[in-house]
Amino acid sequence: MATQPQTPAERGGHAATAPWLRTYPEGIDWAFNEPPGTLTALLDEAVRRFGPRPALDFLGRRWSYAELGALVDRAASGFRGLGAGPGTRIGLCLPNSPFFVIAFFAALKAGATVVNFNPLYVEAELAAQAEDSGTTIMVAIDLEPIFGRVLGLLGRGTVKRVVACRFHRALRPLKAMAFRVSSRRMLASVPRNDDRVVGFESLTAAPPITDPPAVSPEDLAVLQYTGGTTGTPKGVMLTHANLAANCRQVQRWFPGSRPGEERMLAVLPLFHVFALTTVMNAGLAWGAEIVLLPRFAPPQLLAALRRRRPTLFPGVPTLFKAILDNGATVDDLSSVRACISGGAPLPLPVKQAFEAAAGCVLVEGYGLTEASPVCFCNPVHGENRAGTIGLPLPGVRAEIRSLDDSALPVPSGERGELVLRGPNVMRGYWQRPADTAAVMTPDGWLRTGDVGIMDADGYVTLVDRIKDLIICSGYNVYPRMVEEALYAHPDIAAATVLGMPDSYRGESVAAFVQPRAGAKLTEAALDEFLRERLSPVEMPRLIEIRAELPRTAVGKLSRKELRDELMNRPPAARP
Repeated sequence: MATQPQTPAERGGHAATAPWLRTYPEGIDWAFNEPPGTLTALLDEAVRRFGPRPALDFLGRRWSYAELGALVDRAASGFRGLGAGPGTRIGLCLPNSPFFVIAFFAALKAGATVVNFNPLYVEAELAAQAEDSGTTIMVAIDLEPIFGRVLGLLGRGTVKRVVACRFHRALRPLKAMAFRVSSRRMLASVPRNDDRVVGFESLTAAPPITDPPAVSPEDLAVLQYTGGTTGTPKGVMLTHANLAANCRQVQRWFPGSRPGEERMLAVLPLFHVFALTTVMNAGLAWGAEIVLLPRFAPPQLLAALRRRRPTLFPGVPTLFKAILDNGATVDDLSSVRACISGGAPLPLPVKQAFEAAAGCVLVEGYGLTEASPVCFCNPVHGENRAGTIGLPLPGVRAEIRSLDDSALPVPSGERGELVLRGPNVMRGYWQRPADTAAVMTPDGWLRTGDVGIMDADGYVTLVDRIKDLIICSGYNVYPRMVEEALYAHPDIAAATVLGMPDSYRGESVAAFVQPRAGAKLTEAALDEFLRERLSPVEMPRLIEIRAELPRTAVGKLSRKELRDELMNRPPAARP
């Protein structure tokens, strides 16, 4: 392994040391001296370099980089015609599709900020996020129930326009015809005589934008919603510079990549920040062909592996396990050269089984929305230390600091809170200065809320989580949101929600409920009640009704006792 030279600051004492320099992968320079960039420039450069190369593949239909660039320029002009510009927030409520990629970059080129919405959200969740962000234009797919929920936002709150993306228009002609016949019940009714609703095709019918607003690296590019220790969703302000830097950091971590020759499998949802950076932005910067799958369905995924032979494959642990469980063969995976796993801890048996089947390296990484998101990763060419999240990416500084004093680093081998600094770290939380101050230290470091240990070579092992966030299949689930849905039931006196180990999802939701005196609640009735109020990933896998819930000495509900109880149950006793 090559050792990178240290700066005077890095030689200046324990707080400034960079122990990972001893074992940093050969050929990768940890120093990150690239000037701040923009995502619009990233796309324009890709279009210039890779014009005739295929950029997108969607269920067999393809677009070249030149075609993608032209569609983005037209859609940007279309957004401008709707009044979008600097200060406008444009919401995307879309599955993986060409619509997402085009609308994302068109919104940015129009000078607007993108707000990503999870299409699985119920209408109340969509409305709350739209209101908090000030989203005025929503772009949605014409599939139910997604489109109906988005359409319900018109006339309430800030949303003034809805752009309807007709799913069949992204398909090849024969497949589009078959889809419209076989899936008629899935298609939403798009209003024809409501000038607040426009078709996506009308955006791309506009003449190409000729005078786009100037976009600065420090401009806000994306509001990516997440949650913190309170569970309240917050808009993470990610600038062009943040996201462009993280894209370049990820690229550097894969020095063996072949610009203009790679194929990127895009089954992770692009509205999730992990896929946004590692799949879409990095894929475009590499000039890769991005093979878009609208959702995870094992037969469709296996067909894409066989049909397009992807070479790069970011995923979450549950995805890699599901591929193996659904019969993927060595031949199916033989084209894959490198995989990065994020979103949840990667079990060693899953890593080993997938690497044996694919014949490639599967590396575990770590990130968080507040850092665009990738911060750590095990080397693709170098030592993978089992159970660790690897080393800091180029330009990322990392320390383990005392749990009692966030300004005090702890010695190597001792546990403490992982704190980070780098060009990928957010500007702050949208309109929440107090929440921003709670996670950004006075000396400018981001507190992750994760407890870890850094060894003498800079590899970090995470051992606990300060915050109560539940990570289920790579998605953030906030206990408070589930608890609020439970409290909407008139017969519930108290409720506590926490994460429990799940061999497939990493974690799943467990809900403990205390009914009101005299009420007769059943787990089945509560399950039915919650399905109208929570997305599928938020639904509890375990619901237990108890006469009393444990409380602390001051009367607060205690998650700790319930968590300890769950941890002590044998796996067979968990659902």
